[in-house]
Amino acid sequence: MRFSEATSAGRLRPQRLALWLRPLVDRIGRTLLDHGERGTASRMSLIAFAVRIFSAAIAFVSQVLLARWMGGFEYGIFVLVWTAMVIAGNISCLGFHTTVIRYIPEYREKGLMDELRGLLLTSRLFVLAVSTAIALAAMLAVWLMSGHIEPYYVVPFVLGLFCLPMIALSDLLQGFSRAHSWALSALVPIYITRPILILVFMGGALIAGFAPSAETALIAAIAATYVTTIVQLVSVTARVGRGIPAGGRKVRLKDWIVVSLPIFLVESFFFILTNADVLMVGAFMDPDDVAVYFATVKTLALVHFVYFAVKAGVAQRYAQYTHTDRVRLAAFARETVAWTFWPSVAMGLAVLLLGEPMLRLFGPGFEAGYVLLFVLVPGVIARAAVGPCESLLTMSGNQNVCALVYALTLALNVGLNLLLIPHLGLWGAALATALAMVFEASALSFTAWRRLGIAMLIFVPAPSEGAARE
Repeated sequence: MRFSEATSAGRLRPQRLALWLRPLVDRIGRTLLDHGERGTASRMSLIAFAVRIFSAAIAFVSQVLLARWMGGFEYGIFVLVWTAMVIAGNISCLGFHTTVIRYIPEYREKGLMDELRGLLLTSRLFVLAVSTAIALAAMLAVWLMSGHIEPYYVVPFVLGLFCLPMIALSDLLQGFSRAHSWALSALVPIYITRPILILVFMGGALIAGFAPSAETALIAAIAATYVTTIVQLVSVTARVGRGIPAGGRKVRLKDWIVVSLPIFLVESFFFILTNADVLMVGAFMDPDDVAVYFATVKTLALVHFVYFAVKAGVAQRYAQYTHTDRVRLAAFARETVAWTFWPSVAMGLAVLLLGEPMLRLFGPGFEAGYVLLFVLVPGVIARAAVGPCESLLTMSGNQNVCALVYALTLALNVGLNLLLIPHLGLWGAALATALAMVFEASALSFTAWRRLGIAMLIFVPAPSEGAARE
């Protein structure tokens, strides 16, 4: 009897587990099979979430290997230069990589094919021209100011600038894919293909006998960036072209620039804000300290990617609902806050539990960054508590006030870094960043409530449907 009862209990446990998991499995299944607009956005966010998990793992492994191959000093030089290039490349789009997400769905829905063809061609030429001009001007500036720059940074910065046009073009092509809800096409080239190729080319260079230096790593990054972007350009251009009939082009460059400039400010402030701490540490401290702080930030990226994954799936829906159904916009925006917050909390706890052994993988001394996670993780969760509020404001035509919020946040961040790093070192950078994120989340949430009447804050209850319609 006892054996029979134990056997029955053993059978019941999987059945109870299956019953407990069934609502979750059913919900995921409905999301994957739903062909409506909400299903598309949810599906893209899920795909983006999965890609970002995979990409975070790839980025973490690749950074561990690079740190071990190069040592703290050379690795610190490389990550500072590469971070600056990724920021500059994104800024070089002048907001067009987000503007296309706003206009492509609108032109398709209204049947404005001439404008659509004009936007697709003009945006590529414009971004390439601007980013090339910025890269050349920056090279000249580095050469003229070489006497005032630490000598070990001069050649790496010049090498890094060769990547600038391709980084900018890749960001624009990502915007094309996001506008069409092509999650894999939007995320895989930048977050999976390029990091893997950097690692492959760097490994090949070391096997060939090249020195494990920042210069070698940057040459590997140049090769990886050009290969990735050219393949991305060919594939995205072909895919976009299949859905557009042949015809003339209308170029509304002035209109697009008017919309792009505030978005450019928002994106620039946001991107610089996201990486300001690394740049400020590089300005005040040695490459070894930059290496430790960057490794800590890379570990923290496991929490950050939740926000970016949700943002990748919902921006185009915000734009669409703004023009079609404001009640639907409010309900959908509230959902995206929950999508962002709860996974971020779970990932934050995981990072705090596992952060120290993860940092030890980078090499001796990197575990010094672990204590900084207890300051940085609450800041990231505070940002997650308001969801992708910045995308909601930008896609709903409130990009100007959003730019102001980010300008204030960036000024606060830089000011706090200038004040705290000289006295507290890496602790000062972490504290400045966390306080800036709390301010950013509060200001964005307040702005969304004042401008749109939408409470983008996780613990604020949503209004009833009848109240929302009134």
